[in-house]
Amino acid sequence: MTTLTQAHRQWASRPADERFTSLTDLQAFAALSRQTSRSKVVSTREIELLPAADDHKGLLIGGRDGTQAAPTHWSFGQLCSLASTPSPASYFRESGLPTPIIADCLNYNLRFTRGVEDVKLLVSGQGAGVELRAATGPRYGRIWNADVVDALVERFGDGVSGHWRVPGIFGERVTVDKGNTTLYASDRDMFVFLADEDRRIEIPNRRHGQPGSLARGFFVWNSEVGNTTLGAGFFLFDYVCCNRYVWGADQYTEVRIRHTSGAPDRWIEEVTPVLREYAEGSAKPVLQAIEDARSKRIEVDLDQFLAKRFGKSLVPALRPSTRPRKAARSKPSGTSPSPRPRMPARCRTTTSGSSSSAPRVNC
Repeated sequence: MTTLTQAHRQWASRPADERFTSLTDLQAFAALSRQTSRSKVVSTREIELLPAADDHKGLLIGGRDGTQAAPTHWSFGQLCSLASTPSPASYFRESGLPTPIIADCLNYNLRFTRGVEDVKLLVSGQGAGVELRAATGPRYGRIWNADVVDALVERFGDGVSGHWRVPGIFGERVTVDKGNTTLYASDRDMFVFLADEDRRIEIPNRRHGQPGSLARGFFVWNSEVGNTTLGAGFFLFDYVCCNRYVWGADQYTEVRIRHTSGAPDRWIEEVTPVLREYAEGSAKPVLQAIEDARSKRIEVDLDQFLAKRFGKSLVPALRPSTRPRKAARSKPSGTSPSPRPRMPARCRTTTSGSSSSAPRVNC
């Protein structure tokens, strides 16, 4: 048993405008952010930092087409890393240097210190409120918060009225407000914590030889701008307190997906089926659900390949011939069979940092 602190850290640090009282409110926020966002791959030679004309502390990023956007706190740090400046972004923020000097420093490094590279820029907003939200590598596989929240709403409803909802306090259901919510999002990332405290799982010998019960819960987090991976954590627990600590957590399992070019497909094919199992109240272990999703995907890919190569009518006849055959070998009597070689797995299971016995699947 352990205590999970992820939800507490979110609860303790999020301002009021990053807290939502239902999944549908969070869904509307994420949808609007996506609708007003656009991504573009440009060369580092096309990026130019400009001092804002109406703000002596303001800084803008300009493009060759004349468009300008104000970098967010996060994207300014990414630009400083991209420019390979000897001074960190915090120095420019706190030094009090005039913005023309800061712009000259970054422009010089972008042109003469760093080689020519492609950068994927994410710009959001319209009119005078345009912001640069991210400056990442050209192969960054963006998974939109809107897609993640849409999947959650489809399977768990509004997150406050069904079985799966914002957890109560010591097992007692609460009216969700911005003080006790576990639904968070900003221009940088999102975090959701839902629990099913109605349909608890009975456990024999739960404590001191006495039976007891555990509730099911999960975390989901994501960042569109490179702040963190897409991830989900699944677990059983005793209760959640008013400070959003999760007490008596057991069987904590994490699934993480890095934002590479194939990340959007892996989210759909590997994480979404696990959420479906949870929504349907399945007792299937998380790791088994992930493996079932991967096996189903491999079977579909195989059928598509055979149909394209030989035609759909021959798929049933060809499919059994693709299975590996066991080779019979004669062995001398009295000898034990040699161990089978371990095939390399696509994902490996490691120990999660949040629990000493928590497996983590890194994809």
